[in-house]
Amino acid sequence: MKEKFHVSIKKYILQPNHSFKLKKISFNDTGDFSDDEEGKQAAEVETGKILSKLDELQQLLYADASRALLIVLQAMDTGGKDGTIKNVMRNVNPQGCKVASFKVPTPLELSHDFLWRVHQEIPPKGYIGIFNRSHYEDVLVPRVHGTISKKVQKQRFDQINDFERMLSQNGVTLLKFFLHISKEEQRQRLLARARDPQKHWKFNINDIHERKYWDDYQRNFEQIFSATSTKFAPWIVVPANHKWYRNLVVGKFVVKTLKEMDLKFPPPPPGLNLKKLKIPR
Repeated sequence: MKEKFHVSIKKYILQPNHSFKLKKISFNDTGDFSDDEEGKQAAEVETGKILSKLDELQQLLYADASRALLIVLQAMDTGGKDGTIKNVMRNVNPQGCKVASFKVPTPLELSHDFLWRVHQEIPPKGYIGIFNRSHYEDVLVPRVHGTISKKVQKQRFDQINDFERMLSQNGVTLLKFFLHISKEEQRQRLLARARDPQKHWKFNINDIHERKYWDDYQRNFEQIFSATSTKFAPWIVVPANHKWYRNLVVGKFVVKTLKEMDLKFPPPPPGLNLKKLKIPR
């Protein structure tokens, strides 16, 4: 297969200051790979190469300790956030990776501004941080259910942009992924969870209730992307009906981003003369 994948992923990046419709990117897209078993196998071989490189780059990020990478994962229920973390980060040293999940705010969290709980989870320099859901939930869910006004929503968009700009100016690079699945694919995944005893723990009856708001969620995600896809923190919409392609795209972006940081291993510590070094037996 001719390698041209590096070029094709650019179409998933949402440009700043543009309105956006999710239907512009197909959730079934498989890029340069055929949508069959042969294409899947070829993509998984390519993904393996990408993840081996990610292992090397993560070690370099940890040693360099001058930058941090924050990966934000958003999706509809069953969109594949857990699977993306499990598969894309499978070669990464856990010591240099920090995962945070954001659920319904606690009373303590609600007594602060909505970004308070988020800032505490930003990865330190040298680390990869992953948000399984994020600060965007505090704009998305309240707006879908009508618990905040359009005015408050707009304020939060502005505050998020200021927050992410501050992070980028302080050595944190953001990769914001929306894992794009179809409503029918979600239905199939919910059924699979319900039928598999080993996945019952993941089944939440509220996910079925929330399907009634599918169109509202899609519309609000579009508003989020249009308002918060910026030059320093653009949104990336990943076709995610095919898990193998989702993993490849996310892995490719992560590796590309780490390469662009131009990281370096630190020099030997002061006073270390490698030519005269002797280690007692």
